[in-house]
Amino acid sequence: MIAKYYRISHPTALMLALLVVTLLFVSCSNDNIAFNKGEQHYALGEYYQAATYYKKAYSRTSPKDKPKRALRAFKMGECYRHINYTQKALAAYQNAVRYKIQDSTALFQLARLQLKAGQYKQAAENFQLYLQKDPGNELARSGQLSAELAPQWKAAPNLYKIKKEQLFNSRRADYSPMLLGDESDQLYLTSTRNQAKGDEISGITGAKYADMFVARKDENKKWKQVEEIESEINSDYDEGACCFSPDGKTMYFTRCSSDPDYPRYAEIWESARSDASWSAPKKCEISKDTLSSYAHPAVSPDGEWLYFVSDMPGGEGGFDIWRTRIVSSGFGGVENLGRPINTPGDEMFPTFRPTGDLYFSSDGHPGMGGLDILKATPDSIKGWIVENQQFPLNSSADDFGMTFEGLHNRGFFCSNRNDGKGWEHIFSFELPEILQTVTGWVYEKDGYELPEGLVYMVGNDGTNEKVSVKGDGSFTKVIKPGVDYVFLGTCKGYLNVKQQLRVEQSEESEEYTLQFPLPPINVPVIIDNIFYEFDKATLTPESTEALDRLVVMLNENPNITIELSSHCDYRGNDVYNQRLAQRRAESVVNYLIEHGINSDRLTAVGYGEERPKVITKKLVETHKFLAEGDTLTEPFILKLKEEEQEICNALNRRTEFKVLRTTYGTTFEEYKQENATKQEEEVPEEEETWY
Repeated sequence: MIAKYYRISHPTALMLALLVVTLLFVSCSNDNIAFNKGEQHYALGEYYQAATYYKKAYSRTSPKDKPKRALRAFKMGECYRHINYTQKALAAYQNAVRYKIQDSTALFQLARLQLKAGQYKQAAENFQLYLQKDPGNELARSGQLSAELAPQWKAAPNLYKIKKEQLFNSRRADYSPMLLGDESDQLYLTSTRNQAKGDEISGITGAKYADMFVARKDENKKWKQVEEIESEINSDYDEGACCFSPDGKTMYFTRCSSDPDYPRYAEIWESARSDASWSAPKKCEISKDTLSSYAHPAVSPDGEWLYFVSDMPGGEGGFDIWRTRIVSSGFGGVENLGRPINTPGDEMFPTFRPTGDLYFSSDGHPGMGGLDILKATPDSIKGWIVENQQFPLNSSADDFGMTFEGLHNRGFFCSNRNDGKGWEHIFSFELPEILQTVTGWVYEKDGYELPEGLVYMVGNDGTNEKVSVKGDGSFTKVIKPGVDYVFLGTCKGYLNVKQQLRVEQSEESEEYTLQFPLPPINVPVIIDNIFYEFDKATLTPESTEALDRLVVMLNENPNITIELSSHCDYRGNDVYNQRLAQRRAESVVNYLIEHGINSDRLTAVGYGEERPKVITKKLVETHKFLAEGDTLTEPFILKLKEEEQEICNALNRRTEFKVLRTTYGTTFEEYKQENATKQEEEVPEEEETWY
């Protein structure tokens, strides 16, 4: 029986043995193929796809082959970490450590992921173990400190109020909010929601390619539903993380193109606003380095610098925040912000509050876990003072992408806290605070706003700023209690106007308002509220306030000479009106001389009824029966209703001044040059005067 069994069984056993060997060979071959495919996708930055293949390779690798299992678990962890699958990344790193991977990076990343998961005790222990191997590692020391500080911050939360904004969120990732508009009535955001263009799934994230969307407020100041952007900004690639120039006319955003053969490098693109739409974007040529990423743009409040994130050489490590000057031809050079902002970790998503404070996110500074939001305040000695915003604005997850509603410390940010899939969502924030601000308007006297105007702001605390105005001629700045400020409103072709402000201590927020009505150089300017006794040239006491303002204006513009003119209506004979007007003009000039203005700067002219008023667009707003360009001659007035006639006569009875030259007190040669220029140019160019 034994022999029989042997003879029959021997060929069967041989076949079974061969089958086992074949299967093992195939299995080994398949796991290597899967691993190699994972490596290919990983090299291209397609972490989602790479993780899929690493997982296949791991599952096909024998548990007895510990080195391979450890390496493949580690590779899975790296992929899951990049796409914010925190729990999966944790499990993968734990397996890598359990299989005794030789690369100590696994222990380091395990500790960082435990920090991100809020496992502060375990994180502290593993950071300590890692530091025994690499005692000089700055990120490990920062992580160990984070494990100590985070529980303390969580136990003593600050005054930030945080709320998840369901209206702006989808079932996918929604991130990088950015407010636009003088009233912050538009909210741009990035999303991988179903409405995003195309049907292709990103190999990087495993979701649709991200597009930018916008939400707007209705007439009742309530937010409406998120909409697609109707422009060429969105493409079949990833777009997002946008910002705007201070005037709202230029958008900068991140685009990450897709190429099956090359790594995914992020780029910054720009688009110009025309009416209500955005132009076709063009790529920003920031540097000649084509092997680095450029992302997360932010424009400084003065509009002079473009801040961005890059991994280009010359930084502190990882992704750093850099900046480049915005010039007429594009961009001028790049510079790294250095310490204390940048670290060997990642510094990302910079944004500015209009106060000048820079907000950004980092995993290199001590924090709560993942990316934490930090505030960097400019300092004349240290450069920047960096502060973690702590809990509840920060969490153990990733928190980033702030945008502010004007000067207020409120707005929106994004976080993947409490999301099992690691999707980011939009949150609102508000920090109650006492805020003192000044709002000013620069406009043409008797006219409209001057968007080309500038305001110089100087304080006795060392403040010295040049402030650009918005399209409506306005500006808003935060001011400090106990400081004396001087503001100088300027614009080419106009006289300067100075305003002074003393800011008092206050227990609640206050807003100060300043007006800068700039007199034009090239046209006569009416002096409001100049009154004379009836049929005389004697100034009434009610005129004092207006005359004193004129004295101040002449002192603030010491290089101008003016013609002071008086005008009458048509009633009375021509000679009498001219003589009365001349005496009245001389009365004003005498007042100015008595109050310290040099007589050489003043010329009195009485025009009588010789120069009737020409109606401006601004006057039409208050006198609807008139049209722009109407000249208030006697025949024109007599055709009007009686009450309208009286209004026109009152408009004709006026006192004005006109700038004659802007070089008083300069050298004779400068004076000659001015006269030569006047023959070529109708309007003289203002010399900017400071005090």
